[in-house]
Amino acid sequence: MIDRHEAHKALLSPLFAAQYDWDRDAIRAALDRLAATDAVFHLAHPFGDMAGPAAFHDQALAPLQAAWPDVERRDWIVMAGEDEHGADWVGCAGHFMGTFASPFLDIPPTGHLAHMRFHEFYRIADGKIVEYQALWDISEVMMQAHAWPMAPSLGREFCVPGPASGDGLRRAPRDPDQSRTSRQLIIEMLDHMTRHPAQGGPEVMEMPRFWSERMNWYGPAGIGTGRGIEGFRHWHQVPFLRAMPDRGQDTDAITCHFFGDNNYAAVTGWPNMVQTITHDGWLGIAPAGRKVTIKSLDFWRIENGLIRENWVMVDILDVLSQLGVDVFARLREFNKARVPGSVPYPIGGKGS
Repeated sequence: MIDRHEAHKALLSPLFAAQYDWDRDAIRAALDRLAATDAVFHLAHPFGDMAGPAAFHDQALAPLQAAWPDVERRDWIVMAGEDEHGADWVGCAGHFMGTFASPFLDIPPTGHLAHMRFHEFYRIADGKIVEYQALWDISEVMMQAHAWPMAPSLGREFCVPGPASGDGLRRAPRDPDQSRTSRQLIIEMLDHMTRHPAQGGPEVMEMPRFWSERMNWYGPAGIGTGRGIEGFRHWHQVPFLRAMPDRGQDTDAITCHFFGDNNYAAVTGWPNMVQTITHDGWLGIAPAGRKVTIKSLDFWRIENGLIRENWVMVDILDVLSQLGVDVFARLREFNKARVPGSVPYPIGGKGS
C-alpha cells in the first residue's frame, strides 16, 4: 500500500508538470481540481494572502508569466511528511526560470534568462490543498536586473543549487522512523541555537554537534550563501543576532510546522519568528527598536547524522515593510532614469 505522503506528492505532480511547460489552462484546471475552494494562499510580500485557487493564479502566477513569457518551473526538492501537530504537508524547493521580457512588480526587464527561487509548502487534508505557504525570492530578481535598491549582501549571491546528493526528487521509499529522526534532529538543533545569546556565548549552540564542517547555508538574496560553520556565522548569524539579540524569546506568538522525509527535514510558519531590531548590523537596517515578525521557510539535508545543506528563505521585503521601508518605492526611484517598457520577445524579434 502506498504511503499517504508519497500519495500527496503524486497528487500535486500534475500541477508541477503544468508549470514546467507553463500551460495556463492546465495550471488553472489543476488548481481548481486540487485546491479546496476556500483554500488560503499565503505568498511573499507584496502578494500577501489570496483566497482560493483562482485568486492565486490571477494575482500571482499570471503576472509572472506576463513578465517571463516562457517561464518554467524546476523543482530540486519535493518532500512530504506529518508535522508535530498531525497535519500533512508537501514541501517543494526550486526555481522559476524564463526570459525576463516585461516588468515584474516594477522590476525592469533584462531580456535575459532570469531565475527566482521558491520554497513552497502545501497542507493537504482529505485529498485537497487547504493551505499554501510560500516565499519567492523577489530580491534575487531585482539583483539580476541591477535594480536592488538596498544594502549589498554579505554572503555569496548566485543561482542556488539543489542537493549535492542528487536525491531531492527521487530517493528510497519513505522510512517513517528515519523521517521522525530527521525532524527531531532539526528541532533539537534549533533549540540549541536559540540558547545563544540569551544563555551564553556561541559555544552553547554546540554547532559541531549538528552541522557538518563542510555545510552550505543557502540564504535568501540580500543575505547570500555561507560555506561552513564559520561562513554561516560571519555572513548571517553574527549580524542577525547582533541586530536582534532577543531571538527565540517570544515563542507564544508563532506556530512552526516541522516534518521529515528520510534524510530531509523542513519547517514552515506564517510567521515562525518574532524579534526586536534593537541594534545595527543586519541588512544595513538602523536599530529601529521595533518588533517584527519573520517568515523563514527552510529545508535541511542530513548526511551521516549531520546537516550538510540548508536552504533558507526569509521574507526580507516584508520585514523591511514592517519597518516602514518601501523597497518597491525605492526601486522605482533607483531606476527612474532607465527606459521603461518591455523587451522585444522573442529576443531579436519585432514584437513587444
